[in-house]
Amino acid sequence: QVQLVESGGGLVQAGGSLRLSCAASGSIFSVNYMAWHRQAPGKQRELVADITSAGSGSINYADSVKGRFTISRDNAKNTVYLQMNSLKPEDTAVYFCFAILTRIGISERYSYWGQGTQVTVSS
Repeated sequence: QVQLVESGGGLVQAGGSLRLSCAASGSIFSVNYMAWHRQAPGKQRELVADITSAGSGSINYADSVKGRFTISRDNAKNTVYLQMNSLKPEDTAVYFCFAILTRIGISERYSYWGQGTQVTVSS
């Protein structure tokens, strides 16, 4: 069994900051890719930022969060973080962690989603 557990969401005023964490646990051999997605009410889920595990980690951001959000990971802890600064009301959404990983004793890679954490930014 593999679980992704997010934490760090909450209510913040516009201009404020939050830090999200997502820890992958279970029978994990290696985590190849981790990302944050978000889904606002009535909208499709969208990619916010992602990071690979190779070397220093290739990183990508959605245009809407560039310069404000920073994704990072701790490979030893199988954990990914999302530091969110200068938050705007339009950042309000449920934020989901996503990972592609290899399990112990299984050669194929599988993808997993976290349960989501609510981020609400008030104006």
